[in-house]
Amino acid sequence: MGTEALSRRTFLAVAGLAGLSVPLLGACGDDSDSSSGKTTFEWWTIATTEPSKSLFPRLAREYMQANPNVTIKHTALENDAYKAKMTALIASGKLPDVFHTWGGGVLKQQIDAGLVKDLTKDIASWSGTIKPLALEAYQFDGKTYGVPYDYGLVGFWYNKALFRQAGIEGTPTTWTQFLDAVRKLKAADITPIALAGKEKWPGHYYWAYLAMRIGGLNALKQAQAGNDFSGPAFVQAGERLKELVDLQPFQQGFLGADYSSPTGQAATMGNAKAAMELMGQWAPSVQSDAGKGIGNDLGFFTFPTVEGGQGAATEAFGGGNGWALREGAPNAALDFLKWFSSVEINRRLVASKGFQPVVKGAENAVADANLRTVVQTLDRATGFQLFLDQAFPPAVGQQVNDSVAALIAGKSAPEAVTEAITKTAKSQ
Repeated sequence: MGTEALSRRTFLAVAGLAGLSVPLLGACGDDSDSSSGKTTFEWWTIATTEPSKSLFPRLAREYMQANPNVTIKHTALENDAYKAKMTALIASGKLPDVFHTWGGGVLKQQIDAGLVKDLTKDIASWSGTIKPLALEAYQFDGKTYGVPYDYGLVGFWYNKALFRQAGIEGTPTTWTQFLDAVRKLKAADITPIALAGKEKWPGHYYWAYLAMRIGGLNALKQAQAGNDFSGPAFVQAGERLKELVDLQPFQQGFLGADYSSPTGQAATMGNAKAAMELMGQWAPSVQSDAGKGIGNDLGFFTFPTVEGGQGAATEAFGGGNGWALREGAPNAALDFLKWFSSVEINRRLVASKGFQPVVKGAENAVADANLRTVVQTLDRATGFQLFLDQAFPPAVGQQVNDSVAALIAGKSAPEAVTEAITKTAKSQ
């Protein structure tokens, strides 16, 4: 989510921005006027938190100023509201001209419905400027249906000062060490982990990473291919997660907490009210947007290995954010996509500290030490797994989120999680 990643049930529109109209949700399509040479297209984003909340509308204005015959109608939706609306639009057969995508199984469903433009030939002259691994989530059967603008991984963001206060030296590299760190934080009367329990997607990161560390990436690939998540790696992932949950590591009221509000997960971390959060590369910017941010006290470490597991610490879990075009989108939308994918624009995104580079040559715009660590970790990655709620078909991804959330809430057991996901997968 991806993009991974961002409360998620509410429609939030970017309003009051000169030169941009923010339409209510309705039919999408090309409003080109061939007689006048003017073109209007829809651009749907999840830009409801900074820096994208301000940056994306500004970029749209810049493009329109340089192309006075083009009007961009920008709609910004909070992450979960966006997913729900897009699911409804697939059924209606109408998609926005340019729309946010995390790739994977969700995009594949839209492609199979004949709703997404094949970009392979249209971007052939410049797609080589995009990092190959960043493009993978948008490619199927040798064809490309989307272009990333951000790419990164999920890891632990932690408060160095609170770690020192709890007497934790270094960062944990194994699951046992991680649980020990949680115990030390609790003993020091420090909330170990911030979690948006109301929004189920952050919780699935734990289960997904544990399954990877226990069974390796092959376990996930085999489960997806066979629609069977009942294997030991997935049951054990639930058992290890229950070990963590039993320590009561999350902030008070976490089951009702969202991600990005002033009282949510990001703010809890950004206001130094918790020592850690497991989140993607966008975490620092949202911490500062929702809360105060903790400045130089913020650090990053990769998800620990599990003793005896087959997964390596160099296997990454995460994803990117990208754009896709509806089938029949106007040429102006394709030109906008090319412009947005230029090294100059990607450098500006990276410099905002909310995004990671996907265009070759934009890497040197990463000024933050923690974000450089994310880039370096990805460069060394020996494998990559897309967010499970995006990698799988929508119904399966939602079942992953629902089942893991029930486990974290103490309402389900590890075996029940795998059974529910397998049942949904086999029904598709």
